[in-house]
Amino acid sequence: MWLDRLFPALPFERKSEPEPQCAPHPRVRISPGERLLRAVVALAGPLAELMEHSEAPWASVTFAGTRHTIVLRYAGWEACDAAEEFMATLPEHEFAIPRTLVADAAVVRLDQVLLPEPCMTVELGLLLLDDV
Repeated sequence: MWLDRLFPALPFERKSEPEPQCAPHPRVRISPGERLLRAVVALAGPLAELMEHSEAPWASVTFAGTRHTIVLRYAGWEACDAAEEFMATLPEHEFAIPRTLVADAAVVRLDQVLLPEPCMTVELGLLLLDDV
């Protein structure tokens, strides 16, 4: 526009040009499996290191859901103490996952090494049922 060339420092309102609009952000839906993983990692504490997470469909005659395997690693004396507390609270913990019931949460494998430094690897088995 010729006014822009004459007065470059003065902004002019241009009613004929549409205002730029930002694209709306798409809503990201978090799956129940991801919610479960986040809840378990939060319950496990900051000393736990997530090693593996796998998910497989599961069904019976009356129920459907997913079976999850989560492997956590704890390294050091403090971390091993935290692992023992985590394993004690896991079976009775009430998970708050919408439209989903955690039917089973158990430690299925525990590997422990004491030298050169204590380390525990905890494998969890969890069963999520769809609440229809």
